[in-house]
Amino acid sequence: MYSEVQDPIEDETLSNQTIVTPPVPDDIDLDDPILYLSRELTWLAFNRRVLHEAEDPRNPLLERVKFLAIVSNNLDEFFMKRIGGLKQQIAAGVHTPSLDGRTPLQQLNECQSAVRGFIREQQRVYGELMLALDEYDIRIARHADLPEDARERLREHFRANIFPMLTPLAMDPAHPFPFISNLTLNLLVTLRYPGGNEVYMARVKVPVNKDVSKRLIAVDGTHTYVTLEDLIVNNLDMLFPGMEIVSCALFRVTRNAIVEPDVEAANDLLEMIESELRERHFAPIVRLEVQPGMEPVHRGMLAAELGLNEEEDVIEAEGMMALSNLFEIAAIDRPELHDKTHRPVDHPLLANDRRNIFHIIRENGPILLQHPYQPFSTSVERFLRTASEDPKVLAIKMTLYRTSAGAILDSLIQAARNGKQVAVLVELKARFDEAANIQWARRLEAEGIHVNYGVMGLKTHSKLIFVVRRDYSQLRRYYHIGTGNYHSGTAKLYTDLGMLGCDEDIGQDLTELFNYLTGYSPPPSYRKILAAPYNLKRAIIDKINREIEHHKREDNGLIQMKMNALEDPDITRALYKASRAGVQVDLIIRDTCRFRPGLPGISERARVVSIVGRFLEHARIIYFRNGGDEEYYIGSADMMRRNLDSRVEVHAPVENPELRQELRLILDVQFADSRSAWDMDANGNYTQRTPEDDSKKGAQETLIGVAEKRLAAAAKHKEKKVRSRLLSHFQWRLRDKNL
Repeated sequence: MYSEVQDPIEDETLSNQTIVTPPVPDDIDLDDPILYLSRELTWLAFNRRVLHEAEDPRNPLLERVKFLAIVSNNLDEFFMKRIGGLKQQIAAGVHTPSLDGRTPLQQLNECQSAVRGFIREQQRVYGELMLALDEYDIRIARHADLPEDARERLREHFRANIFPMLTPLAMDPAHPFPFISNLTLNLLVTLRYPGGNEVYMARVKVPVNKDVSKRLIAVDGTHTYVTLEDLIVNNLDMLFPGMEIVSCALFRVTRNAIVEPDVEAANDLLEMIESELRERHFAPIVRLEVQPGMEPVHRGMLAAELGLNEEEDVIEAEGMMALSNLFEIAAIDRPELHDKTHRPVDHPLLANDRRNIFHIIRENGPILLQHPYQPFSTSVERFLRTASEDPKVLAIKMTLYRTSAGAILDSLIQAARNGKQVAVLVELKARFDEAANIQWARRLEAEGIHVNYGVMGLKTHSKLIFVVRRDYSQLRRYYHIGTGNYHSGTAKLYTDLGMLGCDEDIGQDLTELFNYLTGYSPPPSYRKILAAPYNLKRAIIDKINREIEHHKREDNGLIQMKMNALEDPDITRALYKASRAGVQVDLIIRDTCRFRPGLPGISERARVVSIVGRFLEHARIIYFRNGGDEEYYIGSADMMRRNLDSRVEVHAPVENPELRQELRLILDVQFADSRSAWDMDANGNYTQRTPEDDSKKGAQETLIGVAEKRLAAAAKHKEKKVRSRLLSHFQWRLRDKNL
């Protein structure tokens, strides 16, 4: 995904991006592939930054283990989605270069090379963490190294709880090669009869799931664990009585998660998604992980049976395979080895005011919510719960991309039971959440709720709750517009924003948007919101061009964007154009980023920062100075082609001055972060900022403190002044370079 003249990747440097490119010519065309970094490799670079958190001794030990588990889980998804997608393109004969000049085959080769270097780093960090855990009497031990009495107790546990769930499957001419499920652990066992010469082969699936057994089994109630596969291997005599075990090796496969459904032939979208899930279960395999030391002939046999290239697609997993199971270690209750417990504090306007939340919004104006610094339960869930119970609420409409069982669904069901009109758009194509969303959709339909599956050909990714309420003698429209999913679990782990309000124009826009989502034709334009795929991209590009014109007149152009990813070529090109014209372009991009800052004559007045901390950065903010008539937007869309062209997304303006101060504080704190921020250079390499004083807080810790101070100030009836005081104080610290 780079220009073919670019140098090969350097995969040995943990702290840096994997991309090195030559200098950019002075007369470069903004369409030249050399200007655009790789989507895949910049995503892998983000995960190197996450892996760095696992290595960083400033983080508590069990938090480091958590980061290592996150990296493993992310890498699995990378193979299922990105490697799987590239292999599909190659199989289909696609040779067209991507934006940065690489064919699918070139992309695949570079990704595989980068991944191998990444895995070496991952295995090294795993070894270091195991040594560090041992100092606190937390260890993953070999079954053979345990005392005999402990092994006997584990054998009894195996006999009672594991053995009944095992099903050995023979592999010989009379027994075809068995089906191997995605991401399951498997044992390849070779055995023979005593005194015999002929070797037989069997596969044993390791039954890791919540209903059978965890991956890590505690020894005698301590924090010493053995893996489930190790326990099985050391008790195979029960499974194969009277047989001689010749060898046993662990392996695991990863299947492609991208299955293209036949949309035109589908009579029912729900039926189509269910069919897609079944097909994904049998999708082609894209990776085989094997235990080091597996017999070469067995390794080759597995690769051949699974349709893989042994040299390219088979990876030896040193140490523990499937490191995402380390979440079990990370969850150990040892407070001294975790981050200080974070307890969200209520929004100041909601904390001590138990009135109907619609009255609070109507009288105080819009409310900006910041998760996880403020609780999801006392804000968004309260908003929806009140709507379900308030006799003056007539209708509720909502988009659900990802959710969880609990208050959100319960409130929707209660609203329907209370006689309100309830319409919910459930996005069935939310990757890896399809099965859960089908379940939620059927549950809602069973309660008489109008369930819609969106617009054919588009994913509905917007985060919207829309409430129609009779206020006095008129109807008033209330809403929540967010950047994150309506999921109580992720609301504790992701940084997201939401806005509660009742602006008349935005309410009318959302009325028309929901009518489109549940009906047919989209409105020709909107009053205030920016909605993809209709006017969002065009509006952003127009605003970038407007900033260029302001800069020509006033020499103070400024564009700031915070998002998860910047991949769309048109937006990236427009930002290059702005930077080339002298506009200051400041970007906070969590992971994928095609834009290269600091290129002479092109992006000298641009910077790209990535924040990696205890929470996953997920909020989206867009800011334009606009000649002093500032504009702020928050919403659901990243600047990616798929989001802007083939999803329903919504960004809404933040017009209230006090809410703008809050967004300004977030941006300023993150750009000034000297603990958790990484700066990208012109070659796409990242360098972590290192404060002179290790006690300095990162942006997320700073914003935790801001939320606590705001609530404390509100308790003393000083809410109206606290925003400006905090902002002034922080800007003074910036000038004093004391942060």
